Amino acid sequence: MKKTKLYYTLFIHMFQLSAFTFGGGYVIVSLMRKIFVDKLKWISEEEMLDFIAIAQSSPGAMAINASFAVGYRMAGLAGAVIAIIGTVLPPLIVITVISFFYQSFQSNIYVRRVLTGMQAGIAAVIADVVFDMALPYFKSKQALSIVIMILSFIVVTFLNVNVLFVVISCILIGIILTIIRQRMRARK
Repeated sequence: MKKTKLYYTLFIHMFQLSAFTFGGGYVIVSLMRKIFVDKLKWISEEEMLDFIAIAQSSPGAMAINASFAVGYRMAGLAGAVIAIIGTVLPPLIVITVISFFYQSFQSNIYVRRVLTGMQAGIAAVIADVVFDMALPYFKSKQALSIVIMILSFIVVTFLNVNVLFVVISCILIGIILTIIRQRMRARK
């Protein structure tokens, strides 16, 4: 694929995703997965899950971080910049337009109702993402990953443990498991 066509395709898809999705990073990332993994087949499912994990744990907006990762994977630094511009441009345009009409939007009951209705749709999309991302682990019967997901959900939701502690704990578990697996391979 020619670089120009690759850049164009990357920009257009990121622009469209950002322009027509509401709800933040989780919604955009789920749609990124559908486009770049399922439709274009540029990225594997495992790579996309890695990108999502990196995007979540990196500082900044998740959608921007994921755009950077996908763009960089596809076309290096230029692709990352193009993907970020495609992701940032639509909200920038919308915010600029809204700022001119802020007083009208603020008091309009219909705008409030539309935004309230969109929250339900966003919740459904996020639930879909969670199920889509968790399903491969349940199918592959990776018991430890399943237990970690369930425990993370429980401690954050019901015990009000800060997400930072959960992320750090998962990183430590990953490091320990990697060391154990490397030692087991070295013994063979």
